[in-house]
Amino acid sequence: MLALQILGFLYGEPLHGYELRARIGRLTGHVRPVSDGALYPAIARLESAGLLRRREEAGSGPAPRQVLSITDAGREELLRRLREPKDSEISDQMRFFTLLTFLSALPSREDRARVLRRRLDFLEEPSSFFYRDGAPLRAEDVEDPYRRGILLIARAAGKAERAWLRETIADLES
Repeated sequence: MLALQILGFLYGEPLHGYELRARIGRLTGHVRPVSDGALYPAIARLESAGLLRRREEAGSGPAPRQVLSITDAGREELLRRLREPKDSEISDQMRFFTLLTFLSALPSREDRARVLRRRLDFLEEPSSFFYRDGAPLRAEDVEDPYRRGILLIARAAGKAERAWLRETIADLES
């Protein structure tokens, strides 16, 4: 997911490492903060793979800043990842939000609709945070007020997301 975030933000414009880290941090927030120990090795791997390049630029102090930019191969890799997301990028809400952040980079409306359709199909499968005898529990079936709260909040969010997905898919397919 970190590689997708790096490529996605660099797709828009070249950035220095500090700004890239800040943008990733704003996207993921407190849920999944990115450390320098994760970011800079990921940048090095992407650079070694020819997906991005770095150049030095004068900084505000004596040390030069490293400015990162995406290569043509990096653009192609980003578009491939957006067109063919992993199942976990569809099923995990935070990963899906990251995917959505960059989905407009896909030039094909059909490709964008296909990704959204996968998420909608996933959301339409019966599921719950809690089960009894293998069957998903509804909020009305749960006595614990906090577990009921989880289910009610998830139901409302899921309803809103499915409505948005249907509307957006219809728009993309028209």
